[in-house]
Amino acid sequence: MNLLTLRRNVPVLTHVLAWGLLGFALLVYQPLNWDVTLPTLFWIKQGIYFCLLVGAFYLNTLVLVPQLLFRDKTGMYVGSLVLTAAIVLILLFSIDTWFNLPELMFRAFHPEGGVRKPRNIWGWSQSVLVTTFLMLGIGTSIASVQKWQEDARLRLSLEQARVSSELSFLKAQINPHFFFNTLNNIYALTLLDVEASREALHRLSRMMRYVLYETGNDTTMLSKEIDFVQDYIQLMQLRLTDKVTVTLEQPTPLQDVPVAPMLLLPFVENAFKHGVSAMRPSRISIVIHQEGAKLEMEVRNTIFPEKNQSLEVGSGIGLTNTRRRLDLLYPERYELSVKEDTPENEYLVHLNLQLT
Repeated sequence: MNLLTLRRNVPVLTHVLAWGLLGFALLVYQPLNWDVTLPTLFWIKQGIYFCLLVGAFYLNTLVLVPQLLFRDKTGMYVGSLVLTAAIVLILLFSIDTWFNLPELMFRAFHPEGGVRKPRNIWGWSQSVLVTTFLMLGIGTSIASVQKWQEDARLRLSLEQARVSSELSFLKAQINPHFFFNTLNNIYALTLLDVEASREALHRLSRMMRYVLYETGNDTTMLSKEIDFVQDYIQLMQLRLTDKVTVTLEQPTPLQDVPVAPMLLLPFVENAFKHGVSAMRPSRISIVIHQEGAKLEMEVRNTIFPEKNQSLEVGSGIGLTNTRRRLDLLYPERYELSVKEDTPENEYLVHLNLQLT
């Protein structure tokens, strides 16, 4: 028997073992301790009693609980339990009478003879009912726990599917819309500097490869994410004037750790979108620090009142979706602060992120 077959048979083996132990404890162990030779019909009756208990258990677990209790038909369910216990009691009493077990048991315990007292039907009925309701109660408990576990598994599956779908939607929003503008810039560059245009095309193709392949995975390496940001910055600089100063500080040395792809781009994209002026001096500063699995990113850019300096609106992922993505991927493992007007007349975004 291979491992897969054994795993499939575990539930069946568990039921057989549980019923074997329970049947022995309830119906066999005590009679075996009696210092008498019991009639064969007694053991036949015990076997029938055991089968009735097993039948009642599975009737309750597989039919009554799912069809009545889980459908809020509590009254009908309780009535069905009482009816089931009554049927077990009537069948067992009929078997006792048919086998004439009261007389046979009296002879087994009193081989010398004597007068048999009237049978205590009430005490006997109580014993049968208590045992039957015990089996039904165990069945209800097991079915309820299994239903709760299945509901929890289904909720988890739905939540995972929802999160996966939401992350896919958020990723779809992180489309580098600058690609078309960059192609136009590269086209213009070919008329002035062929070698520079080739380098720009190489960077653009590398970025497109990253977007197409790396973003399809849950994580990428931090080095690739930073390279993507660096390529983005250098391509954006193709259309900037000398009035714009852009600085990028990278971790030195870099410890490569997994990170969600396209996680850093929205902050850089926002800085270029709102912090650049063709007429006035402007500055963009991007600083990325790392201490082990802790990543820190700070993005500063000059504020221009005529521009809407916010991640909340416009193209790109936006601050709301950025926070949502961080909530999904790094719950309680990040701090994101945004200052819209610093003393240096700059827009400041600061991210602290625990990657692992």
